[in-house]
Amino acid sequence: MVDPITRGSAESDPERPDEGGAGESSGSDGRGRKPRKKRPFWQELPILLVIALVLTILIQQFVAKVFMIPSESMETTLHGCTGCFGDRVVVDRITYDFNDPSPGDVIVFRGPGPWTEHEIAPQEPSNFFAKAFREIGSLVGFAPPDEQDFVKRVVAVGGQTVQCCDPQGRVIVDGRALDEPYIHWTDPNNPVQDSFAPVTVPQGSLWVMGDNRNDSCDSRCQGGGGVPGTVPVDDVIGKARFIVLPPSRWGGVSDYDAQDSATPVALGAPVWQRGIPMGVGTALSVPTLFLGRRTREALRRKWKRR
Repeated sequence: MVDPITRGSAESDPERPDEGGAGESSGSDGRGRKPRKKRPFWQELPILLVIALVLTILIQQFVAKVFMIPSESMETTLHGCTGCFGDRVVVDRITYDFNDPSPGDVIVFRGPGPWTEHEIAPQEPSNFFAKAFREIGSLVGFAPPDEQDFVKRVVAVGGQTVQCCDPQGRVIVDGRALDEPYIHWTDPNNPVQDSFAPVTVPQGSLWVMGDNRNDSCDSRCQGGGGVPGTVPVDDVIGKARFIVLPPSRWGGVSDYDAQDSATPVALGAPVWQRGIPMGVGTALSVPTLFLGRRTREALRRKWKRR
Protein backbone atom coordinates (compact mmCIF):
# COMPACT_ATOMS: atom_id res chain seq x y z
CA MET A 1 0.00 0.00 0.00
CA VAL A 2 1.39 3.32 -1.03
CA ASP A 3 1.60 6.20 1.41
CA PRO A 4 -0.60 9.03 -0.01
CA ILE A 5 1.82 11.70 1.16
CA THR A 6 4.76 9.98 -0.45
CA ARG A 7 2.82 9.47 -3.68
CA GLY A 8 1.68 13.06 -3.89
CA SER A 9 5.18 14.26 -3.32
CA ALA A 10 6.49 12.10 -6.09
CA GLU A 11 3.87 13.30 -8.60
CA SER A 12 4.36 16.94 -7.75
CA ASP A 13 8.13 16.84 -7.78
CA PRO A 14 9.23 18.86 -10.87
CA GLU A 15 12.62 17.23 -10.81
CA ARG A 16 11.25 13.73 -11.43
CA PRO A 17 10.42 12.79 -14.98
CA ASP A 18 7.00 11.35 -15.76
CA GLU A 19 6.48 8.10 -17.50
CA GLY A 20 6.57 9.64 -20.96
CA GLY A 21 9.78 11.50 -20.25
CA ALA A 22 7.99 14.87 -20.42
CA GLY A 23 9.92 16.10 -17.47
CA GLU A 24 13.03 16.49 -19.55
CA SER A 25 13.56 20.04 -20.77
CA SER A 26 13.13 20.43 -24.50
CA GLY A 27 14.62 23.93 -24.53
CA SER A 28 17.38 25.87 -22.88
CA ASP A 29 14.90 27.99 -20.90
CA GLY A 30 13.37 24.97 -19.17
CA ARG A 31 9.84 25.85 -20.35
CA GLY A 32 9.63 23.74 -23.45
CA ARG A 33 10.20 26.70 -25.90
CA LYS A 34 13.08 27.11 -28.25
CA PRO A 35 14.89 30.48 -28.13
CA ARG A 36 13.92 32.86 -30.96
CA LYS A 37 16.60 33.40 -33.54
CA LYS A 38 17.81 36.96 -33.95
CA ARG A 39 17.37 38.47 -37.42
CA PRO A 40 20.52 39.45 -39.28
CA PHE A 41 21.17 43.20 -39.34
CA TRP A 42 20.66 43.40 -43.10
CA GLN A 43 17.07 42.20 -42.59
CA GLU A 44 16.36 44.72 -39.81
CA LEU A 45 17.89 47.68 -41.65
CA PRO A 46 14.96 48.24 -44.08
CA ILE A 47 12.52 48.15 -41.15
CA LEU A 48 14.59 50.73 -39.25
CA LEU A 49 14.74 52.98 -42.32
CA VAL A 50 10.96 52.83 -42.82
CA ILE A 51 10.35 53.64 -39.14
CA ALA A 52 12.83 56.53 -39.30
CA LEU A 53 11.15 57.91 -42.45
CA VAL A 54 7.66 57.69 -40.94
CA LEU A 55 8.83 59.43 -37.76
CA THR A 56 10.55 62.12 -39.83
CA ILE A 57 7.37 62.79 -41.81
CA LEU A 58 5.24 62.97 -38.65
CA ILE A 59 7.68 65.27 -36.87
CA GLN A 60 7.99 67.62 -39.84
CA GLN A 61 4.25 67.65 -40.41
CA PHE A 62 3.26 68.48 -36.84
CA VAL A 63 6.31 69.58 -34.82
CA ALA A 64 9.16 71.10 -36.85
CA LYS A 65 10.34 71.17 -40.44
CA VAL A 66 13.54 72.10 -42.24
CA PHE A 67 13.17 74.75 -44.95
CA MET A 68 15.62 75.99 -47.53
CA ILE A 69 16.00 79.75 -47.95
CA PRO A 70 15.77 80.35 -51.70
CA SER A 71 16.31 84.12 -52.00
CA GLU A 72 18.26 87.12 -50.71
CA SER A 73 15.24 88.92 -49.26
CA MET A 74 16.16 88.09 -45.64
CA GLU A 75 19.88 88.87 -45.81
CA THR A 76 21.79 88.90 -43.59
CA THR A 77 19.53 87.32 -40.97
CA LEU A 78 19.03 84.35 -43.30
CA HIS A 79 21.52 83.56 -46.03
CA GLY A 80 20.08 82.87 -49.47
CA CYS A 81 22.41 84.52 -51.95
CA THR A 82 22.44 83.45 -55.59
CA GLY A 83 25.01 80.79 -56.40
CA CYS A 84 25.80 79.93 -52.79
CA PHE A 85 24.68 77.34 -50.23
CA GLY A 86 21.52 78.88 -48.79
CA ASP A 87 20.59 78.50 -45.14
CA ARG A 88 18.52 75.57 -43.94
CA VAL A 89 16.33 76.60 -41.03
CA VAL A 90 14.23 74.64 -38.56
CA VAL A 91 10.68 75.99 -38.45
CA ASP A 92 8.64 75.53 -35.27
CA ARG A 93 5.14 74.39 -36.24
CA ILE A 94 3.71 74.21 -32.70
CA THR A 95 4.08 77.78 -31.36
CA TYR A 96 1.31 79.29 -33.45
CA ASP A 97 -1.14 76.58 -32.44
CA PHE A 98 -1.38 78.46 -29.13
CA ASN A 99 -0.83 82.11 -30.10
CA ASP A 100 -0.60 84.33 -33.16
CA PRO A 101 2.61 85.69 -34.70
CA SER A 102 4.00 88.82 -33.05
CA PRO A 103 5.89 91.81 -34.47
CA GLY A 104 9.51 90.87 -35.03
CA ASP A 105 8.88 87.15 -35.63
CA VAL A 106 10.53 85.60 -38.69
CA ILE A 107 7.86 83.38 -40.20
CA VAL A 108 7.46 80.89 -43.04
CA PHE A 109 4.08 80.97 -44.77
CA ARG A 110 2.24 79.67 -47.80
CA GLY A 111 1.93 82.35 -50.44
CA PRO A 112 -1.60 83.84 -50.39
CA GLY A 113 -3.51 84.14 -53.67
CA PRO A 114 -2.34 87.70 -54.48
CA TRP A 115 1.27 86.60 -53.91
CA THR A 116 1.20 83.56 -56.17
CA GLU A 117 -1.30 84.35 -58.92
CA HIS A 118 1.51 85.36 -61.29
CA GLU A 119 4.08 82.90 -59.97
CA ILE A 120 5.13 79.87 -61.99
CA ALA A 121 4.43 76.69 -60.03
CA PRO A 122 7.43 74.37 -59.46
CA GLN A 123 7.86 71.86 -62.28
CA GLU A 124 6.98 68.32 -61.21
CA PRO A 125 9.64 65.73 -62.11
CA SER A 126 8.28 63.21 -64.62
CA ASN A 127 10.58 60.42 -63.42
CA PHE A 128 9.28 58.47 -60.39
CA PHE A 129 12.70 58.17 -58.74
CA ALA A 130 13.49 61.84 -59.30
CA LYS A 131 10.17 62.77 -57.72
CA ALA A 132 10.81 60.45 -54.76
CA PHE A 133 14.27 61.91 -54.18
CA ARG A 134 12.82 65.42 -54.35
CA GLU A 135 10.16 64.55 -51.79
CA ILE A 136 12.73 63.09 -49.41
CA GLY A 137 15.08 66.01 -50.02
CA SER A 138 12.37 68.54 -49.21
CA LEU A 139 11.81 66.83 -45.85
CA VAL A 140 15.34 67.66 -44.73
CA GLY A 141 15.71 70.98 -46.54
CA PHE A 142 17.91 69.84 -49.42
CA ALA A 143 15.25 70.46 -52.05
CA PRO A 144 12.58 73.13 -52.33
CA PRO A 145 9.11 72.02 -51.19
CA ASP A 146 6.30 71.70 -53.72
CA GLU A 147 4.23 74.48 -52.23
CA GLN A 148 5.15 78.11 -52.86
CA ASP A 149 6.41 79.21 -49.46
CA PHE A 150 7.92 82.50 -48.33
CA VAL A 151 9.96 83.69 -45.35
CA LYS A 152 9.64 87.28 -44.05
CA ARG A 153 9.59 89.24 -40.81
CA VAL A 154 6.35 90.42 -39.18
CA VAL A 155 6.33 94.22 -38.99
CA ALA A 156 2.69 94.91 -38.05
CA VAL A 157 -0.30 92.80 -37.02
CA GLY A 158 -4.07 93.07 -37.43
CA GLY A 159 -5.53 96.44 -36.47
CA GLN A 160 -2.22 98.33 -36.72
CA THR A 161 -1.51 101.02 -39.30
CA VAL A 162 1.84 100.90 -41.08
CA GLN A 163 3.46 103.37 -43.47
CA CYS A 164 6.81 104.68 -44.64
CA CYS A 165 8.59 106.83 -43.92
CA ASP A 166 9.39 109.44 -41.26
CA PRO A 167 11.99 112.18 -41.96
CA GLN A 168 14.74 109.72 -40.93
CA GLY A 169 13.48 107.10 -43.41
CA ARG A 170 12.05 104.73 -40.79
CA VAL A 171 8.90 102.60 -41.05
CA ILE A 172 6.06 103.90 -38.87
CA VAL A 173 3.53 101.71 -37.04
CA ASP A 174 0.65 103.42 -35.23
CA GLY A 175 2.47 106.75 -35.30
CA ARG A 176 5.74 105.35 -33.87
CA ALA A 177 8.97 105.08 -35.87
CA LEU A 178 10.59 101.63 -35.67
CA ASP A 179 14.19 100.96 -34.72
CA GLU A 180 15.12 98.02 -36.98
CA PRO A 181 18.74 96.93 -36.40
CA TYR A 182 18.23 93.81 -38.54
CA ILE A 183 17.79 95.79 -41.79
CA HIS A 184 20.39 95.01 -44.47
CA TRP A 185 21.17 97.69 -47.06
CA THR A 186 22.27 96.47 -50.47
CA ASP A 187 23.95 99.83 -50.90
CA PRO A 188 25.15 101.00 -47.44
CA ASN A 189 25.89 104.42 -48.90
CA ASN A 190 22.22 104.89 -49.78
CA PRO A 191 20.13 103.56 -46.85
CA VAL A 192 16.78 104.81 -48.15
CA GLN A 193 13.52 102.85 -48.03
CA ASP A 194 10.80 103.07 -50.63
CA SER A 195 7.86 105.04 -49.24
CA PHE A 196 4.29 103.74 -49.16
CA ALA A 197 0.96 105.18 -48.03
CA PRO A 198 -0.64 104.22 -44.70
CA VAL A 199 -2.21 100.74 -44.64
CA THR A 200 -4.42 99.45 -41.85
CA VAL A 201 -3.76 95.73 -41.52
CA PRO A 202 -7.01 93.69 -41.43
CA GLN A 203 -7.72 91.64 -38.32
CA GLY A 204 -6.33 88.12 -38.70
CA SER A 205 -3.62 89.28 -41.12
CA LEU A 206 0.02 90.37 -40.98
CA TRP A 207 2.17 93.01 -42.66
CA VAL A 208 5.50 91.36 -43.51
CA MET A 209 8.74 92.73 -44.93
CA GLY A 210 12.17 91.35 -45.80
CA ASP A 211 15.25 92.34 -43.80
CA ASN A 212 17.04 93.07 -47.08
CA ARG A 213 14.71 96.00 -47.28
CA ASN A 214 15.45 97.24 -50.80
CA ASP A 215 15.73 93.79 -52.36
CA SER A 216 12.50 92.19 -51.15
CA CYS A 217 9.08 91.99 -52.75
CA ASP A 218 6.84 91.72 -49.70
CA SER A 219 3.60 93.28 -48.43
CA ARG A 220 4.64 96.52 -50.12
CA CYS A 221 4.49 95.11 -53.64
CA GLN A 222 2.85 91.67 -53.61
CA GLY A 223 -0.68 91.81 -54.97
CA GLY A 224 -0.10 95.46 -55.84
CA GLY A 225 0.68 96.37 -52.22
CA GLY A 226 -1.68 97.66 -49.56
CA VAL A 227 -4.27 95.33 -48.03
CA PRO A 228 -3.88 92.68 -50.82
CA GLY A 229 -0.23 92.39 -49.79
CA THR A 230 -1.03 91.33 -46.23
CA VAL A 231 -0.71 87.68 -45.17
CA PRO A 232 -3.57 85.81 -43.43
CA VAL A 233 -2.50 84.24 -40.14
CA ASP A 234 -4.08 80.98 -41.35
CA ASP A 235 -1.39 80.77 -44.07
CA VAL A 236 1.48 80.83 -41.57
CA ILE A 237 3.35 77.50 -41.41
CA GLY A 238 5.56 78.29 -38.44
CA LYS A 239 8.29 80.36 -36.83
CA ALA A 240 11.92 80.16 -37.96
CA ARG A 241 13.95 79.09 -34.92
CA PHE A 242 17.41 77.80 -35.84
CA ILE A 243 19.88 77.77 -38.72
CA VAL A 244 21.10 74.17 -39.02
CA LEU A 245 23.10 74.34 -42.27
CA PRO A 246 25.72 75.29 -43.23
CA PRO A 247 27.65 74.54 -40.01
CA SER A 248 29.42 77.89 -40.17
CA ARG A 249 26.09 79.66 -39.58
CA TRP A 250 24.63 77.51 -36.80
CA GLY A 251 22.58 79.57 -34.39
CA GLY A 252 19.19 80.98 -33.50
CA VAL A 253 17.09 83.29 -35.68
CA SER A 254 16.54 86.78 -34.28
CA ASP A 255 12.95 87.75 -33.46
CA TYR A 256 13.72 91.31 -32.36
CA ASP A 257 10.51 93.33 -31.82
CA ALA A 258 11.21 96.79 -33.21
CA GLN A 259 7.95 98.13 -31.76
CA ASP A 260 9.35 97.81 -28.23
CA SER A 261 11.84 100.59 -28.90
CA ALA A 262 9.72 102.62 -31.33
CA THR A 263 9.58 106.40 -30.84
CA PRO A 264 6.59 108.70 -31.44
CA VAL A 265 6.86 110.76 -34.60
CA ALA A 266 4.97 113.85 -35.74
CA LEU A 267 3.56 113.19 -39.18
CA GLY A 268 2.65 115.86 -41.68
CA ALA A 269 -0.97 115.92 -42.75
CA PRO A 270 -1.87 114.56 -46.18
CA VAL A 271 -1.66 117.00 -49.07
CA TRP A 272 -5.44 117.44 -49.32
CA GLN A 273 -5.59 118.27 -45.61
CA ARG A 274 -2.70 120.71 -45.86
CA GLY A 275 -4.68 122.51 -48.57
CA ILE A 276 -7.76 123.04 -46.39
CA PRO A 277 -6.60 126.32 -44.80
CA MET A 278 -5.77 127.77 -48.21
CA GLY A 279 -9.16 126.72 -49.59
CA VAL A 280 -11.00 128.22 -46.64
CA GLY A 281 -8.98 131.42 -46.91
CA THR A 282 -9.72 131.70 -50.61
CA ALA A 283 -13.42 131.08 -50.08
CA LEU A 284 -13.63 133.75 -47.36
CA SER A 285 -11.57 136.31 -49.23
CA VAL A 286 -14.38 137.22 -51.65
CA PRO A 287 -17.08 138.09 -49.09
CA THR A 288 -14.44 139.75 -46.89
CA LEU A 289 -13.36 141.98 -49.77
CA PHE A 290 -16.97 142.78 -50.65
CA LEU A 291 -17.86 143.66 -47.05
CA GLY A 292 -14.71 145.74 -46.77
CA ARG A 293 -15.67 147.85 -49.77
CA ARG A 294 -19.23 148.34 -48.53
CA THR A 295 -17.91 149.39 -45.12
CA ARG A 296 -15.51 151.94 -46.65
CA GLU A 297 -18.26 153.41 -48.86
CA ALA A 298 -20.59 153.73 -45.88
CA LEU A 299 -17.91 155.52 -43.86
CA ARG A 300 -17.20 157.96 -46.72
CA ARG A 301 -20.86 158.86 -47.03
CA LYS A 302 -21.07 159.40 -43.32
CA TRP A 303 -18.08 161.75 -43.32
CA LYS A 304 -19.46 163.72 -46.29
CA ARG A 305 -22.73 164.42 -44.47
CA ARG A 306 -20.76 166.03 -41.65
